[in-house]
Amino acid sequence: MQSDEKLIAGCLKGDRKAQKDLYLKFKSSMFGLCMRYARDRAEAEDLLQEGFLKVYSDLYQYKPTGPLGGWIRRVMINVALQHIRKKKHLFSDIPLENLANDFQTTEDIFGEFRAKALVGMIQQLPVGFKTVFNLYVIEGYSHAEISQKLNISVNTSKSQLSRAKAQLRKMLENTMIK
Repeated sequence: MQSDEKLIAGCLKGDRKAQKDLYLKFKSSMFGLCMRYARDRAEAEDLLQEGFLKVYSDLYQYKPTGPLGGWIRRVMINVALQHIRKKKHLFSDIPLENLANDFQTTEDIFGEFRAKALVGMIQQLPVGFKTVFNLYVIEGYSHAEISQKLNISVNTSKSQLSRAKAQLRKMLENTMIK
């Protein structure tokens, strides 16, 4: 496999082999990212394809100050968020004080389950819950950043996260009971 610099140079020249090699190098990790935001495998495949098209068209903007994989990851997240923003009605604006189950949780419970099972559970969440959960818990964005990216209020971001955690907790409990 070629170095990142050679892959970038080849892609910028329109070299199909370099594009294929770049895709092969990052497809697995980016597909995992897409799966977290998608409803199902087919939608994740669409996001992956759309994301790589965006990567190829915007590669001239990449500055080698950080890892190429990190830049591609940001592009993929933005593609997924753009897809989700088109479905804005999927976020419900619920005041935090109206949440019925205010609870404390630790992320330790998630460590007991295989990553694949957890991704499957995350995929079952409603789009708003899933998106905020991914951005906050997995990607590390703040509620203020999430509200900006998704054009929702900070309280909506907080309530979506709280409700996502509650729903995931129920799914995890049901899995443990079985």
